[in-house]
Amino acid sequence: MLMDPDKARYAQPTDARTLGEVIDGADVFLGLSAGGVLKPDMVQRMAARPLILALANPSPEILPEDAKAVRDDLVMATGRSDYPNQVNNVLCFPYIFRGALDAGATTITREMEKAAVYAIAGLAQEEQNEVVAAAYGTYDISFGPEYLIPKPFDPRLIVRIAPAVAKAAMADGVATRPIADLNAYAEQLERFVYHSGAFMKPLFSATKALVRDGGKARIVFTEGEEERVLRAVQVVVDEGLAFPILVGRPEVLAMRIERYGLRLRLGEDVEVTNPEQDERFHRYWNEYWEKLCRQGVTKEVARTEMRRRMTLIGAMMVHLGEADGMVCGTVGRFAEHLRFVDQVIGRKENARTYAAMNVLLLPERTVAVVDTHVNEDPSAEQIAEFTVAAAEEMRRLNLEPKAALLSRSNFGSERCAASEKMRQALALIREAAPELEVDGEMHGDAALEESIRQGILPDSTLKGSANLLVCPNGDSGNIAYNLLKTAAGSNVAVGPFLLGVNAPVTILTSSATVRRIVNMAALTVLRANLEGKG
Repeated sequence: MLMDPDKARYAQPTDARTLGEVIDGADVFLGLSAGGVLKPDMVQRMAARPLILALANPSPEILPEDAKAVRDDLVMATGRSDYPNQVNNVLCFPYIFRGALDAGATTITREMEKAAVYAIAGLAQEEQNEVVAAAYGTYDISFGPEYLIPKPFDPRLIVRIAPAVAKAAMADGVATRPIADLNAYAEQLERFVYHSGAFMKPLFSATKALVRDGGKARIVFTEGEEERVLRAVQVVVDEGLAFPILVGRPEVLAMRIERYGLRLRLGEDVEVTNPEQDERFHRYWNEYWEKLCRQGVTKEVARTEMRRRMTLIGAMMVHLGEADGMVCGTVGRFAEHLRFVDQVIGRKENARTYAAMNVLLLPERTVAVVDTHVNEDPSAEQIAEFTVAAAEEMRRLNLEPKAALLSRSNFGSERCAASEKMRQALALIREAAPELEVDGEMHGDAALEESIRQGILPDSTLKGSANLLVCPNGDSGNIAYNLLKTAAGSNVAVGPFLLGVNAPVTILTSSATVRRIVNMAALTVLRANLEGKG
């Protein structure tokens, strides 16, 4: 009764007629039936380390807490999201179809199905994605009884399953549109995963090529023990975006790598600089003391600071050529990190100021904002300098700059110190960089909407929508950046880019996500190869 060919292949001759009669010594229970049919006493009679797949929904054949109450060696999955190991067809179906459609498959073959399964199994053995960990609040788990299958909303599923399915379709001869470059296809799929994917794709490709060709790629991460940094460095290693150096205590790094389920191998995948014991320490603090001994820094202070300031260690590594670039700032204040960078590395030749630029990836436009973190009340000369520097940085990002100098005044409509400062800055910019398309001073709406600007000043030298917004002071720059990022940009930004510094240094902020750390690590490698230390 109720037997069909699919079930018959698993059937065995037996006089047993109930679940309770056949459960003794069973290694696996697979249920797709009804809630409560598997009893605790039945679980007790199963073989050692049984696998229980209680997939009836919403009430599984046995609740995990009831099964674990009678034995502690089982591995269990259900179809529910409020228990570990949710089995859900959303893990595979959308991505099987994605790969099949992109390859023009005429059918779904068994090998394509198996390719999806193997891709899911491979992903399960990797560390959790940071998005999943945050969504589910499961930060400290790794592959094992409590995590043997990826979470249904792991954003990496599409990038792993679809290419595997497409490859299998081509191997089986059912693909009418074979995909020539599966790596490029996987990179293209990342646009569905990360909002910054489309913007970063060509920059990632350029970075990977530089690393493969032996370019400058030794990037020191000064907060090496921080979870987001470790997760980002795992991605950096997997993607071949840099050769990371972690500043951190080896025993702490090893413990946290294991806790987060990462696969980093200290001394192989990453180099380690131990702040508590490193043979270079004497040379580092002496170099620091010699640079600052006439600024009140004693030998004792130099020794102490070099032990406890991770950014100072990283800056010294870059200064002495032991690293090609640095990423810092995920912990602490931006200004504190900049202080150590300034002390050790300093500004570029002829640079008189630092500034921070952030790039916002908005739904309908990409906009850079400067200065967002450094100058409280910059002079006209400083504004002119960092505007030109920001424009140069945008060109390295394949963005042609169109700069608008912002103010509460529209081309002289208001007379105030800030509007006068922006007018002076405009004259200096035009003298220093006559090729730059720039105008001001103007309101924010006039900067972004050409029709508004044309209605006020038809002969404005700025055409189209501005993509480099230059603010008159630090407050306005930071406020504009954070409002745009939150209200219109889904919190997607690339940066901050530190302008004016004499080496490839990135100072992040404490709100930086794993993806932003990965992005800026790649861009730091690009800067190391494009601009060097000059």
